[in-house]
Amino acid sequence: MSAANRWLVLAIISSALFLIVIDMTVLYTALPRLTHDLGATATEKLWIVNAYPLVVAGLLPGLGTLGDRLGHKQMFLAGLCVFGLASVVAAFSPAPSMLIFARVLLAIGAAMMMPATLSLIRLTFTDEKERAFAIGIWAAVASGGAALGPVVGGVLLEWFWWGSVFLINVPVVVLALIAGSILLKRRPGNPDSPWDLAGSVQVMVGLVGLVFAIKELAKREPDLLALALSAGIGALAMWIFLRRQLRATRPLIDFSLFRNARFSAGVVTALTASAALIGFELVFSQRLQLVDGLSPLEAGLLILPIPLASFLSGPLTGLALPRLGASKVLWGSLLLSGFALAAYLALHQGPAWAWLAALTLMGFGIGAAMTGASVAIMLSAPEERAGMAASVEEVSYELGGALGVALLGSLMSALYTRGLVLPEGISIANEARDSLDEALILAASLPEREADQVVTLARAAFEQAFTGVTLAAILALILAGLVIRHKTRDHAAAEKGEEIRPHA
Repeated sequence: MSAANRWLVLAIISSALFLIVIDMTVLYTALPRLTHDLGATATEKLWIVNAYPLVVAGLLPGLGTLGDRLGHKQMFLAGLCVFGLASVVAAFSPAPSMLIFARVLLAIGAAMMMPATLSLIRLTFTDEKERAFAIGIWAAVASGGAALGPVVGGVLLEWFWWGSVFLINVPVVVLALIAGSILLKRRPGNPDSPWDLAGSVQVMVGLVGLVFAIKELAKREPDLLALALSAGIGALAMWIFLRRQLRATRPLIDFSLFRNARFSAGVVTALTASAALIGFELVFSQRLQLVDGLSPLEAGLLILPIPLASFLSGPLTGLALPRLGASKVLWGSLLLSGFALAAYLALHQGPAWAWLAALTLMGFGIGAAMTGASVAIMLSAPEERAGMAASVEEVSYELGGALGVALLGSLMSALYTRGLVLPEGISIANEARDSLDEALILAASLPEREADQVVTLARAAFEQAFTGVTLAAILALILAGLVIRHKTRDHAAAEKGEEIRPHA
C-alpha cells in the first residue's frame, strides 16, 4: 500500500474511533434539554448515558475475537452500518425508552468497530516507526475524544435540537463507509479463531445487573427486592464468567496477565482516570447549565480546557516515558489529576481563570494517565497476547466510563435527594427530589414566590451534592495513585533505561 493510502486509512480509522469515544460524553451538555423535551426521569437519564459504555464493555472481548474469525475489514464496515442506523434512530427518538434502545444499538456498532481499529493499524503499517506514530495518534484520539464530547454537544445545541448530537454521526459514517470499502485491504479471517458469545453475554449481564443495583440504591425510595435481585444476578453472572475464563483453553481474557504488577497498574489507572473524567464531566456540565444558568455552548467552552490539555499531554507523555518509566507516569499522573481537581474544588467559587487553570492541569494529568496506561498494558503482555491486551485496554476505558457515570451519577442523585428539604405548605410532586432537572420543571407550575423558593433550595442541594461527588473523584484519583506507587516500586529499577515502544 502506498504511503498516501496508509495515512488515508489512518484518517478513516481515526474518524470512526472519534465517533465511538465522543458518543460516551456528547450527551452531557444535551441532558437538561433532552430531559425536558422527553420527560425523562432521573433513572432514565442515567440509563440514557450509561447503556452505551456498559454494552460496549460487555461486547468488546467477544466481538474482538469475532473480528479475528470473520476479518477486521468486514467487522469494521458492518459496525459502521449499525452505528449509522442507530444514530438516526437516536436522533428522532420520541421517548426515553426508544433513546435507551438506540444507545444500545450504538454500543453494538461501536463494539464491532473498536477492536478492528487497532488491528487494522497493525496490518496497514508495517514499518515500526510509522506504526508507533499511528498508534500514538490512535491513543490521542481515544483519550481526548471523550473529554471533547460535551464541547461538541454544546456547539451543536446552540443552533440545533438535542437530536443533532447523534445526527452529526451520519455524514461521517457515510464517508468512512465509502472510503473504507475502497481503501481498506480485505484479509480473510481465521475460521479456527474462537468466539465466545456466551462469555460476552455473561459479562454484560453481570455489569448491567450490578449497575442497576447501584442506581436502585441511590433512589429516594429504593425497591429492596429489585435491588437484591439485580445485585444477585449481576454477581452470579460475573462469577460464572470468571469461572468460565479460568477453565477455558483459549479465554477471552487471560487473568494470569494480572499477576504482572505493571499490567494491573495500567488497568487500574485506565479505570480510575476514565471514571473520574467522565463522571466529573457529567455533573460539571449539568452544574454549569442548571445552577449557573449557562447555555450548552457556554458550558461546552468552559469544559474545553480539559480535552485540549488531554490531547496535548498524550504525545508529551509518550516522549517522557522512556526516561521516567511507565510506573512513575501512572501514579504521578493520577496524583497530579487528583490534586488539580482538589484545587478546582477550592477555587470554583472564585475567578474563572483560577479554576479553569486547575481544570487544565487536571486534563493534562488525565491524558498522561491514559497514555501511560495504554503503554503499560501493551508492553506488559507477551507478544502473542498483544491482541488480548488491546481488548483489555479498551474494556478498561469503556468500563471506567460506565462506572464513573454509575457510581458518581448515583452518588449525585443520592446526595441531592437527601439534601433537598422543602418548606411545608409547598405542594409539589416528589419527583422534584429525584433531580434538579425535574425540580426546575415542576417549579414552573407553582406561584412565583413558591417557585423561587423551590429553585433556590434545589440549586443549593445540587451544589452540596456536586461538592460531595467531586470529593469522591478526588479521593479515588489520589488513593489509586498511592496504591499504584506502593505496588510498582519493585518495577522502578527494571524500568530504568527500558525502551518504551508499542508491540508490533
